[in-house]
Amino acid sequence: MLSALARRFGLPYPTVLAIGGAALALVPNGPGWTLDPHLALTLFVAPVLLDAAYDSSVRDIKQNWLTVASLAIVAVGLTTAAVAVVARLLVPDMPWPVAIALGAIVAPPDAAAATAILRQVRLPHRIVSILEGESLINDASALLVYRLAVVAAVSGGTLSAWTVVPTFLLVVVGSVVAGIVLARVMRFAFGITQDISTAIILTFCSTFGVWIAAEAIGLSGILTIVTFAVLVARRGRAEQPARLRVPTNVVWATVVFVLNIFAFVLIGLQLRPIWDRLDAGQRESYIVVAALVLLTTVVVRFAWVMGYTALLMLRGRSPNPGGASSPTLRGAVLVSWAGMRGIVTLATAFAVPTVLAGGQPFPYRDLILLCAFAVVFGTLVVQGLTLKPLISSMHLEAEDSVGREVRWGRAESYRAALVALDGDTSAEAQRLRVEYEEAIDLSGNDERGDHMEDLPENHVRRIAIAAARRRADELRLSGRIGDEAYRALETEFDWTELGATNARII
Repeated sequence: MLSALARRFGLPYPTVLAIGGAALALVPNGPGWTLDPHLALTLFVAPVLLDAAYDSSVRDIKQNWLTVASLAIVAVGLTTAAVAVVARLLVPDMPWPVAIALGAIVAPPDAAAATAILRQVRLPHRIVSILEGESLINDASALLVYRLAVVAAVSGGTLSAWTVVPTFLLVVVGSVVAGIVLARVMRFAFGITQDISTAIILTFCSTFGVWIAAEAIGLSGILTIVTFAVLVARRGRAEQPARLRVPTNVVWATVVFVLNIFAFVLIGLQLRPIWDRLDAGQRESYIVVAALVLLTTVVVRFAWVMGYTALLMLRGRSPNPGGASSPTLRGAVLVSWAGMRGIVTLATAFAVPTVLAGGQPFPYRDLILLCAFAVVFGTLVVQGLTLKPLISSMHLEAEDSVGREVRWGRAESYRAALVALDGDTSAEAQRLRVEYEEAIDLSGNDERGDHMEDLPENHVRRIAIAAARRRADELRLSGRIGDEAYRALETEFDWTELGATNARII
């Protein structure tokens, strides 16, 4: 109901879910249910990271790598440090590892809310690419810091740099290697799977299985799942037939949507018991801490992005020569204001252990949960509801780079389809030649070339579509079209293939 309401009024659905979660916390005599911390990261973060990796464009990240890295690593690091310092100043008894863990929890923005708004308006493709690329990498960087801080807190702060750094480097390298190996294994498994139900189940088993396997052998589930997902998305998608990919994508999108809902329901159910446990003085002090942590996350991001952009503009050149356009102050304001937090922050807060190694309660766990929700709620409501008016007021010029790539990629793909029909003198092939030639002509029309009608079903068409698909894959792998344009073509080819085969997808 809330998501339908959000669509009706053009609002980002995470913002409305945050309001719903807060409303649940106000329900008197409501249930108080806590998720097992060991389950939280696996349940929420693994599928969210995989979903982000599938949707991210490797080419666009490469073209904007410096800006993406500055947001995903430097901005996250500065936010973590600033929040830790603010927490320590406000709560002097809070151990440093706990304060750092809090900072790492609230540091990474979630692109889901931002992109829900950005897709409603036409923006420079570079800005959208930066925000999507940031959402993939910043989760990994923040969660690595979070894990180290929690380990230090649980062990009583006995960790040292001499023991942490070698272990950290070993975990990073081992996780990347494990992700590469597991991606090859799962690509083989997907390649021999022809049943739709099995393919869907295998997708979820591989996602959670990769995370659990990495954690079981002491590696980082975060880095492993990101490496795994990027490689599978780059090659595995093209190898999977449309009759499997289409229903799998639909089910996967639905499950990620349900997990977002579940996270906000869960935080609402946990906030009420926390609030009831606090006396009047604690409530007041905790609200002040949560509000200042929220303010810190917003100010640090704004200060870093604006300072970084101003420095680049003073130098008078793009941070990534040959790839991206030059940054602008209006774009920097938009990127700064699009730092809404979401499901990753909530899930990481859920994952904070309840007890330390000696059996004592984890220090200030209730405060961490309250701060996490305050940051998510505040950014989603304040920034989420004002981002679209901000975009409208700045009049950013939007180039149709993705649309151009789609049209050019379609024309190239159908030319490959025509080549595949050479030598075929059948009536079906002749009709297809006419259709594909018209499709190529239509793709040259900027006003009419964004969508194509379904094509008739026959064996010859399947041969041609296979050739078109291979050509589109080649264009993506060579970097001549981006992943977003490739996904648009892939969807078009999928439905064409399904129409040509009368394939059952249910």
